[in-house]
Amino acid sequence: MRRHFHWDKKYLYWGITAFCVIACAILFFMALNYLDIVQDTIAKLTRILSPFIWGLVIAYLLNPLVRFLQHKALGPLCGKLFSRRGGKGSGLARGVSVVLAEIFMLAIITGLFFMIIPQLYSSIETIVTNSPAYIESLTAWVSKLLNDFPEIRDYVAQMLGDVNTDIVAWLQTTILPKLGSLLSNVGTGVRYVVTGVYNLVIGIIVSVYILGNYETFTANAKRLLYSVMNVETAKKFLDGVRFTDRTLTGFLNGKLVDSAIIGLICYIVCVVLNMPYALLVSVLIGVTNIIPFFGPLIGAVPSAIIILMVNPVKCLIFVVFVIILQQVDGNFIGPKILGSSVGINGFWVMFSIIVGAGLFGFWGMLLGVPVFVVIYTMVNEGISRKLRRNDLPVKTEEYANLNYIDPITLQVIHHGDEEKP
Repeated sequence: MRRHFHWDKKYLYWGITAFCVIACAILFFMALNYLDIVQDTIAKLTRILSPFIWGLVIAYLLNPLVRFLQHKALGPLCGKLFSRRGGKGSGLARGVSVVLAEIFMLAIITGLFFMIIPQLYSSIETIVTNSPAYIESLTAWVSKLLNDFPEIRDYVAQMLGDVNTDIVAWLQTTILPKLGSLLSNVGTGVRYVVTGVYNLVIGIIVSVYILGNYETFTANAKRLLYSVMNVETAKKFLDGVRFTDRTLTGFLNGKLVDSAIIGLICYIVCVVLNMPYALLVSVLIGVTNIIPFFGPLIGAVPSAIIILMVNPVKCLIFVVFVIILQQVDGNFIGPKILGSSVGINGFWVMFSIIVGAGLFGFWGMLLGVPVFVVIYTMVNEGISRKLRRNDLPVKTEEYANLNYIDPITLQVIHHGDEEKP
């Protein structure tokens, strides 16, 4: 008796799934074999899309300010002015908010450039010029301090003398020739400057378009999302995107404000204590404070060395001050500003920074923590969902002294508990 084949859609789904898996495996194998070509292609695409990447970053950073200006400041005012003109006030409030946010960003960049860069250049030039004298002064101070320990004194004095000789040789054989080559290759520098200005200008224009049509872009993105996903999956995806946005926005904005406050406090105290190179040191402390965990150490070490060459006693005072400042920041200022945007312990913070720095350099150090927070939270939510589905305890504390869970009754048995018959 001949059997008739009954078509079932599940065979089609299995076939498509198998095809996609095989295709992805082939693409992955080809990517590994042609890794250099893939990297060059990605780098070329990144260079081409740099203005749009800049625009997306600028729009993302300015979007909270635009929303605040539109809904809290300009929205009510424009609503009253255009209450009889069919809602034109909302569009005007959005446009003015975008313009004000862009002007605010450019004002900050320009102010920092003209206020800080010249003084930083002057400080660095002074350090380079006076470094031999600083080394000699430091050598004399160490010799006086170690006068009762002649062997250690002679060793340290010789080491500092070698450092002085190396610095002078480095200035004469490396810096001066490179200055000449820099003048001869000024065209290359101009090209980089022009490229940077071009990316910034186009990025600002792109950010204006994105901020001005934010609702349209997000609506089209959601429309595309619901067209390729079912309703439940799309909702979970949107929830993940919103959580990621809250985490990144809260962390970046909080870190920028926190670092600005720390840099300002450091500058005021350094000026009061008459520390050398107060502005340079404060900028180093403020900028590196953006990096979690390792940032204070990264900024404090070169700052202390700079002050040490000028005045060792003030270097000691500066180190004590930085330790106190970082304790205040870590226990009071930082938690008040950042809130609960970083909800992981110190081990995972250190892990995320090291891995991020190894993979993506500075940006990996800066964004490693919030990205890891997002991944950690999503994995933790998945684990909790699976445990609830299996009627098992969800909280971590319930597993602290766990011996086993009875497979029949699902009762939690801790160490030391006597099994009941």
